[in-house]
Amino acid sequence: MTIVISEFMNQGAVDSLAARFSTHYDPSLADDHERLRALLANARALIVRNRTQVREELLAAAPALKIVGRLGVGLDNIDVEACRQRGIEVFPATGANARAVAEYVLAMTLVTLRGAYARSDDVAAGRWPRPQLSDGREAQGKTLGLVGFGDIGRLTARLARTVGLEVVAHDPLLESDSPVWREHGIRPVSLSGLLDTADVVSLHLPLAEQTRGLFDRTRLFAMKPGAILINTARGGIVDEAALAEAIRNGHLSGAAIDVFAAEPLLAGSPLAGLPNVWLTPHIAGLSVEANQRVSTLIAQKVSDALTTQQFERIQ
Repeated sequence: MTIVISEFMNQGAVDSLAARFSTHYDPSLADDHERLRALLANARALIVRNRTQVREELLAAAPALKIVGRLGVGLDNIDVEACRQRGIEVFPATGANARAVAEYVLAMTLVTLRGAYARSDDVAAGRWPRPQLSDGREAQGKTLGLVGFGDIGRLTARLARTVGLEVVAHDPLLESDSPVWREHGIRPVSLSGLLDTADVVSLHLPLAEQTRGLFDRTRLFAMKPGAILINTARGGIVDEAALAEAIRNGHLSGAAIDVFAAEPLLAGSPLAGLPNVWLTPHIAGLSVEANQRVSTLIAQKVSDALTTQQFERIQ
């Protein structure tokens, strides 16, 4: 076995790998740890999304492993340091799903500002909630604050300005005089300054020790009254109970949350049933087009690496 693919991958990309290498594709492997470990005994490459946990236990069962391909950009499910120590290269699909995430952020910004799109059943049943739905807000002139200004944040900023949103951003990894800010016409601000002014706050950060719990109760209540939170980054960045509290008491007017501390989201979450709160199952970066781009990119990276390292190929 040369390549094991443990989660969904575009079939065309799978076929391109199978044409050159011994490939085992089974999206159910992410939930079958014993069978996955057995298949990795002789594997040279493993391709995952976000559910397969590439930790010491799994790596110990894969002594021949030299490549991990990630069908996405977040690496919190991969022990990158452990991979480095074992000489395993990790390839994320950087940039390939940026458009899908940026469009999700823009769509949810418009939906939550307007606050009028969850009453279809009422209208269909003959009720007419027009007075209650007549005070939605427009995007023109509002401020979108991006926490994190990598590839996805930059594309989000470009799309946001097409509908009249002002954009500010905070990124501790970028100096205030970085040419990136000038290239994209964005004003860098402190995190506290962003929270003071942004009508919509969108998170674009990796989950790391410095960002875990970053949006706790203090920061959520430091956001501008009536603001909206959008999280397409990682669930562990936001205190979900504190977010629910901020929405219930009216400090925040809505949220769109695509990622959660525990996935799938557990029944009885404090976020359930809140007004103007949209919960989606970690799909902001998923679309037909993004899946194809991500899968094609990772297939090419894995194929190139296997070829370069002169691993055994199917003849």
